[in-house]
Amino acid sequence: MATVEYHKVGKSFGPVEVLHNLSLDIERGSFVVLLGASGCGKTTLLRMTAGLETISAGEIKIDGKVVNNVHPRDRDIAMVFQNYALYPTMKVRDNIGFSLEVAKKSKAEINQRVEEAAKVLNLSELLDRKPSELSGGQRQRVAMGRAMVRDAKVFLFDEPLSNLDAKLRAHMRVEIRQLHDRLKATTVYVTHDQIEAMTMADKIVLMKDGNIVQEGSPDDLYDRPNCRYVAEFIGTPQINFLSGEIISDGGQAQFRADGTDLPLVEGYAAHAGRKVTCGVRPNDVRVDPDGHIKGRLQIAEKTGADIQFHLDIDGSEFVAVAPRATFAPVGEEIAFSMSAEKMHIFDEASGERIEV
Repeated sequence: MATVEYHKVGKSFGPVEVLHNLSLDIERGSFVVLLGASGCGKTTLLRMTAGLETISAGEIKIDGKVVNNVHPRDRDIAMVFQNYALYPTMKVRDNIGFSLEVAKKSKAEINQRVEEAAKVLNLSELLDRKPSELSGGQRQRVAMGRAMVRDAKVFLFDEPLSNLDAKLRAHMRVEIRQLHDRLKATTVYVTHDQIEAMTMADKIVLMKDGNIVQEGSPDDLYDRPNCRYVAEFIGTPQINFLSGEIISDGGQAQFRADGTDLPLVEGYAAHAGRKVTCGVRPNDVRVDPDGHIKGRLQIAEKTGADIQFHLDIDGSEFVAVAPRATFAPVGEEIAFSMSAEKMHIFDEASGERIEV
């Protein structure tokens, strides 16, 4: 396993700059997820790490060595692609062991390492099949096995689960994370799916327009988003937003929206008069007959353990999660409340979090 360091990395395709002066340190043995919407630059950064794209500016180091001009095969990395990239005419055992054959390893060593990988990935009974005879999940495990036998310092995953159905994706998330914990290899994983990021990562790096917006543990990004964009991107159901301002009533800070005042934690009084956006996660909203916020129920969605109330508050949609036994007819006005500690306050103009 190795460290991976990005220092003021830039990438341009002609006049179009897709990565901007990006710096990031990935610790040895960690599982880091590059997360973001399509076009944010995450896959480009991964391909630059692998040597499949050239670097326009800055440095990339693997285990302390600058690899800007190092050939992909000499970087000691293993990559798992979105489309598996298996050889259709080769059997599973030959697909897994192909890189070892290219490296001119002995037949005995190749067989041993292929069988060890197959055992870990539950592929032992499939070694003599061809990719066309496998399911999507089995093909993905073969691709993982091919990377695994390389005994590389860094594993790179490029949206490996995007072609799988929801149930299989959930299963493969567990398998990939277990494989990482077993091998202890440094892993860089690209996805646009925040559920994958939240469930698998030691550290999430959220990207937007070629820049890093925030990096930290899944809990960091969920509990303390540094801007409105992070708050909106992380979390299911998506966070609610209310526009208003901070007021001070006898030194007590409150958030005022449409004439309704909600208490804020101590410290926001210094920002009295400031126009802000208040973010509240649906799971932090409590249906409360004595609550000061009221909305008219548009639809109720049962999700199994819970029920999601979609409310209309002065023309804006607001979602509250409640126990599934909670009942209210469509069209009824519902009151709810929220804890001051669970309210995320952002500057209305910049979208940045207001810290107190």
